[in-house]
Amino acid sequence: MDIYLANPRGFCAGVDLAINIVNLAIKKYGPPIYIKHQIVHNSVVVDDVESRGAITVNTVDEIPIGSVVVFSAHGSPPSDYEKAKKRNLTILDATCPLVTKVHNEAKKYSTEGKKVILVGHKNHQEVIGTSGQAELDLIDDKRPTIPSYKKESEIVILTQTTLSVRDTSNAIKKVKNSYPNVTVRNDICYATTNRQSAVESLKNSVDLILVIGANNSSNCNRLKETAIAAGKPAYLISSPEEIKSEWLDGIKKIGITSGASTPESQVNNIVSFLSPENVHQDLKVREDVSFSIPRQLRFLVDK
Repeated sequence: MDIYLANPRGFCAGVDLAINIVNLAIKKYGPPIYIKHQIVHNSVVVDDVESRGAITVNTVDEIPIGSVVVFSAHGSPPSDYEKAKKRNLTILDATCPLVTKVHNEAKKYSTEGKKVILVGHKNHQEVIGTSGQAELDLIDDKRPTIPSYKKESEIVILTQTTLSVRDTSNAIKKVKNSYPNVTVRNDICYATTNRQSAVESLKNSVDLILVIGANNSSNCNRLKETAIAAGKPAYLISSPEEIKSEWLDGIKKIGITSGASTPESQVNNIVSFLSPENVHQDLKVREDVSFSIPRQLRFLVDK
């Protein structure tokens, strides 16, 4: 059996930044610190930061008054910040800068009087955060229901950063078919786009694709869908124990990728378990995106 590793795969710059902020917070303040929502959608990462003193909560109301809170990489609505201030919490914002960009767009275009459409998945944490920024209409990328506006309305389309490139493009086309004056922002992030493209590149080299990551990770689920759309059987798993022997019957070449919140250690565990004869990957393909600690959080690293 041969394994073909997709490249790029794994951690994106926003995930690296969020985890770094948590680590610096634990070092500066000592445990416990609180994280509003999972810092990223990966149980291995969550377990790691919790083992060192972080406590993950679902709502700000669960956090003791006067504590330290880190808001997750997915972004949060303004109401969470207001609640945190009322509870006298020290707020450390680990929102991915690319998600913050979407927040700013929502506020800008809404203030300008334009109709704002957000393509995304209802109840996903990122969508909850963006929806709280301004008045907008949410449509699903797979089953878009087009809002009813006046024909002459100025419309701006924003997107969740972790969507399927293919499905989002189809949803946008449907909006454009209904209205003549539509501005589309390119909000699907570089990491989501690159990882989906890498899966597309694997399709002619492998018999099956394994996506390593969490079931609640949007970008991992989109990678699985991308593989299936490319005509390959694909499975989303987080550990070797989830691999079923019948998946591998007659399989000689396996493609492996991982989501933007998946640590490389999970990939290594899968590769070791499969014990391939050869491992292939294109090392010439690299991402060079990184995010520095935001100015308002530089005190975490000041000596």
